[in-house]
Amino acid sequence: MERSYASSSSGDMASLSGTGTRSVRIIPLQHPSPEKAAGPPTAPLVERVTARLRGMSGEEWLSALLPCSRWMRSYRWREYLQADLMAGATVGVMLVPQAMSYAKLAGLHPIYGLYTGFVPVFIYSIFGSSRQLAVGPVALVSLLVSNVLGTIVDSSDELYTQLAILLALMVGVLEALMGLLRLGWLLRFISHSVISGFTTASAIVIGLSQIKYFLGYEITRSSKIIPLITSVIQGIHDFSWPPFVMGSSFLAILLIMKHLGKSGKSFRYLRAAGPLTAVVLGTLLVKIFHPSSITVVGEIPQGLPSFSIPRGFEHAKSLISTAVLITGVAILESVGIAKALAAKNGYELDSNQELFGLGVANICGAFFSAYPSTGSFSRSAVNHESGARTGLSGITMGVIMGCALLFLTPLFTDIPQCALAAIVISAVIGLVDYEEAIFLWKVDKKDFLLWVITSVTTLFFGIEIGVLVGVGFSLAFVIHESANPHVAVLGRLPGTTIYRNILQYPEAYTYNGIVVVRIDAPIYFANISYIKDRLREYELNASSAHRGPDVARIYFVILEMSPVTHIDSSAVQALKDLNQEYRARGIQIAIANPNRQVHFLLSKSGLIDLIGKEWYFVRVHDAVQVCLQHVQNVTSKKSGSSSNETIPKRQSGYLQSLLKQDSVPELPPMLEPLLHENIV
Repeated sequence: MERSYASSSSGDMASLSGTGTRSVRIIPLQHPSPEKAAGPPTAPLVERVTARLRGMSGEEWLSALLPCSRWMRSYRWREYLQADLMAGATVGVMLVPQAMSYAKLAGLHPIYGLYTGFVPVFIYSIFGSSRQLAVGPVALVSLLVSNVLGTIVDSSDELYTQLAILLALMVGVLEALMGLLRLGWLLRFISHSVISGFTTASAIVIGLSQIKYFLGYEITRSSKIIPLITSVIQGIHDFSWPPFVMGSSFLAILLIMKHLGKSGKSFRYLRAAGPLTAVVLGTLLVKIFHPSSITVVGEIPQGLPSFSIPRGFEHAKSLISTAVLITGVAILESVGIAKALAAKNGYELDSNQELFGLGVANICGAFFSAYPSTGSFSRSAVNHESGARTGLSGITMGVIMGCALLFLTPLFTDIPQCALAAIVISAVIGLVDYEEAIFLWKVDKKDFLLWVITSVTTLFFGIEIGVLVGVGFSLAFVIHESANPHVAVLGRLPGTTIYRNILQYPEAYTYNGIVVVRIDAPIYFANISYIKDRLREYELNASSAHRGPDVARIYFVILEMSPVTHIDSSAVQALKDLNQEYRARGIQIAIANPNRQVHFLLSKSGLIDLIGKEWYFVRVHDAVQVCLQHVQNVTSKKSGSSSNETIPKRQSGYLQSLLKQDSVPELPPMLEPLLHENIV
């Protein structure tokens, strides 16, 4: 049936009219020309990067190379200086005992914890982009170092220390490369549920590994919960009360001070002073009573670390997987807290610059006998709560650590091992994220399952297996969601031109002979088969609760493509096949509201001409109005509809016929009238 179109009063719409019904106003869709469809020429990557670098000013170069210059240029001495010095001193006092504790957890001499809290802190303050992040040794990375190196060499061997330092260099190189190549986006594929489950399980393993200093006897070194518990039970006959009572007392003091420190601003310094309090009290008790059953740290070398080139490169190949794992964990731990602190303090954080800063800190630290370091949740929180405004607080931490290395190490000789263990346990208790598990159970069972899988696997099969399984399931869920996108049947909300999911809005109108489908994802090779299956399903299982003419089958499938941000060649070919299949059954495809990129690709592929330019619309409502007119005309034929009916034809040159005013054969009354003129 031939249609003709007339110009509307607004001048920007085409008008489809028929005798017996009002005109239907259609916004014409502008199709790209062949030249525009090709898109603007894209400059090679090297040329774009070169042009960008040439366009950078001297100030921008300085900010890129030395991020500390950003806060140095705008530093308010009267407002910031006192706050930075107080925050740096507070966290520095907290860092000294924690550094020794985490070094013991890593299987290293306590002095290497102090070294790790010295040089990397200074370097990060210069090259890091976060102004509140406290860098240094952390429990999770220390556990990873101990777990991996313990399977290669005994912790008492000098090679153990060399490999720990080599790991710092390898981790630093990986982090710096990721920052330079702007690969931080790769970590987005690791679900927060995986991170939370892994951290919770690791915290439990860390706590059990430190309990030997409370019990007074050695237990098996392992990252699996079963060997740890078995070892604790088997050695129970060697249990000693003095270290248990002392360690439990210190742990209680630490937890009380941490709780009070979080309860109000007037007590916030108690949280930072907790580790120092435990160390001081423990040292005094040992010096006064000299208990034989309490093991102490022993002699610690005095002085700053000297420059030395890392050794043990012949073992580098066996450490690659561990370096990658530590890099991932370190980045997730650092960047997460750094972004949160940046948002709270009102400045932008460049994730890639953050990776580069952490990398340079680890590289430089490796040349001064440091093992892998990263940002600490607990110390960063204390730094923020203490009022730190810029990286000067980090420099102050480094100065405190330097003073400890130069003048205080003789005082550390009699620190009880159980006091350091209590510091580690009190720190990791906060990492047991059971509240997250409860939240996930209420909100999303799938994420809760991911949390459980990761935590249980980490507990029973070890850290490496736990991370691999967790990341594997996380990627599997991402792939599943991508390959099975949300596809919805749309209906018109009464009294509007808005079309929404009929499952969400049951009152929405649908029309006999027409199916409107919205695809809420990019269309590509992995999901096109699923989308085709859903389209066939909607065609065959169309609901009977429709408006409009009484017809026995589907004549039109309208694809709402505004959420489709990308379409690839495989999807284009599949749509061509689907169009051919529909045509064989007398069904016409209509496309509504494709974005610019998708529209260009459809034009270049020839799909626009194959479907017909007249079946592309700006709005879903336009497509429905035109298709509804055609369905009504089909019902007016005396011959009736059949499964072999041909597809109704719109005039292919309708845009060129906008100025024509020809009559249209009279249409029968509709069961559901078209919208009133004032709301079209």
